[in-house]
Amino acid sequence: MADNPSKALRVILFPLPFQGHINPMIQLANILHSNGFEISILHHQYNSPDPSKNPHFSFHVIPGGLSELQSFQGDTLALFRFLNFDCIGPIRDCLGKLLSTHDHIACMITDANMYNSQAAVEDLGIPRIVLRTTSLCSFLAFATLPVLREKGFYSDDLDSRMEDPVLELPPFRVKDLRAIYIKSLDDTMKSISTIVQGTKTASALIFNTFQDLEEPDLANLREHFPLPTFLIGPFHKFFSAESSSYLTQDRSSISWLDTQELNSVLYVSFGSGATMDQKNAREMAWCLADTKQPFLWVVRPGLVQGSEWLEWLPNEFVEVISQRGYIIKWAPQQEVLSHPSVGGFWTHSGWNSVLESICEGVPMICSSFSGDQHVNSRYVSDAWRLGIKLEKGFEREEMESAIRKIMVDGEGQEIRERALRLKEKIQGFSSQSLNALSDLIVSFKSSRV
Repeated sequence: MADNPSKALRVILFPLPFQGHINPMIQLANILHSNGFEISILHHQYNSPDPSKNPHFSFHVIPGGLSELQSFQGDTLALFRFLNFDCIGPIRDCLGKLLSTHDHIACMITDANMYNSQAAVEDLGIPRIVLRTTSLCSFLAFATLPVLREKGFYSDDLDSRMEDPVLELPPFRVKDLRAIYIKSLDDTMKSISTIVQGTKTASALIFNTFQDLEEPDLANLREHFPLPTFLIGPFHKFFSAESSSYLTQDRSSISWLDTQELNSVLYVSFGSGATMDQKNAREMAWCLADTKQPFLWVVRPGLVQGSEWLEWLPNEFVEVISQRGYIIKWAPQQEVLSHPSVGGFWTHSGWNSVLESICEGVPMICSSFSGDQHVNSRYVSDAWRLGIKLEKGFEREEMESAIRKIMVDGEGQEIRERALRLKEKIQGFSSQSLNALSDLIVSFKSSRV
């Protein structure tokens, strides 16, 4: 214990049951394990991680309503509310059992959206640390939304000023604020306020990001959230997401990329949760065909509404693209983005994807579907200038223009140079921040002994 004070201390982690939340939590678990901590993973039975991929952890299932979870498609905040109330009892029960069998539990790390877990850990005397699986800038944006609502930014009077900047929240535009809420404005603001307040009650805050990217927002964060904060990303530079993926990766995509020219391929993937209608999917398909740019397109089963996989594609599409395009169900994304033939990434702007693209110096075309994706895409295009945000959804002319700019024109080369300069600053996760986090976790246990 003298050489490594974290040795034999156990940290319990609880992710939300979705790929974009499971991946960073399992990566963080591996990082902490490498620093000497024992790891227990509490997880929902929906989208359960595979214990065989991480045999050095202990896994504990939290039961819950599978049918109810599946009914919340498209209403993320309602789903978060359900999980908070459905899981709180089972979490408390599981923690109680773990405490009865392990003497050295130091703390619990939960997804920030599991705000009700604070009550469970307080009942049992365990400190709670929050992991934000989103960008730091998007967290601040969400925290500011209720204030902006009070200032009238959601009133009908602003309908004619959708392109106007939001001076209180640069680089936002009014339309970005309108895009974030899901169904009911009142419910959205109430949920956001609850999540923000739940974060403030935690003992510490972790972000999967790095200071060179988000330093301008760090001082603002510390002013409004005066609790220990650790930026220890990018997690995936230390541990790959492959061990926590519940989707099967098609490695034939790498063999296909090997046959393509340097920086010539546009990689297209909208993550594990986004959905789109068949009309927009067909517009994308013909856009990819008409630009005559080589592309690798991930069409996940369930991406296109009302279809099993590719039956919505016109019959002539495959003939038109010939050998120039390759379509798969799921890709080893980190390996794809690091491949020398990939010159651009058309993404849904989920934080894991944006961070992986930044780390490989790949310029982005940003579509956004929900939540923090709207914030990430605005920052990529307007603040960090690492890509182009599609402002009109899936309008053919804008999509084709963005592909030309990223893959062919001088503007794309300028973006690529900025991305590569930022890439050079990324050496892996921050060991200094990790050591500080480890010291804090050890102090939790010491204060309870």
